[in-house]
Amino acid sequence: MKDILGLLVLAWPLTLLILIGIAFLIVVPLAVRYAGKHGRSKWRWGIGAFLIVYFPIFWDWIPTVVAHKYYCEREAGFWVYKTLDQWKAENLGGMEGLVYYKDMPYVQAQNGVETALNQRFIHVHNYEGPFLFNRWRIETVIRDSKNGEVIAREIGFSTSQERRQAGWDGWKFWLDNERCSTENHRDQGSFDKIIAQFEGAKK
Repeated sequence: MKDILGLLVLAWPLTLLILIGIAFLIVVPLAVRYAGKHGRSKWRWGIGAFLIVYFPIFWDWIPTVVAHKYYCEREAGFWVYKTLDQWKAENLGGMEGLVYYKDMPYVQAQNGVETALNQRFIHVHNYEGPFLFNRWRIETVIRDSKNGEVIAREIGFSTSQERRQAGWDGWKFWLDNERCSTENHRDQGSFDKIIAQFEGAKK
């Protein structure tokens, strides 16, 4: 019995879908049967029963998908404002002596985390939300700590109720979308590549 319960816990998404499916298979036929016995429209009662089960569970599914797609297409992307060569030209000898912080000390910021890459550059990871329809905005930046100049920025969006104190809606795993599938300015490279360039010597 314990093994069965453990398996159900591990496979809770599938278990939940099965339970929802059973609810549909019970409620809709019962409504159609009732309509047939009482001379009512089977189609109307069947559709009505379906919606009664559907809306309390899935009412925000389509709006969440649409909102995520909209913001990914309009605002998400990756921008390099200054390449390593450009920065070196403006800061002669600036990279010399910069050593990558292996332990990467971090500071908890208001909406995220600031991590020191070395003595000069900071990696900032901010997240904001949740906004309407389960949307989270994630912004990652490399900043010159000396003058505050932004070297590169990445903006993305996730939709999820599984994380971050989701509350009673946390079981809606179908809303989970960790990143944007379409992002602008990807021809400029990757954020990980830019981070590696500005990390400095590894000792």
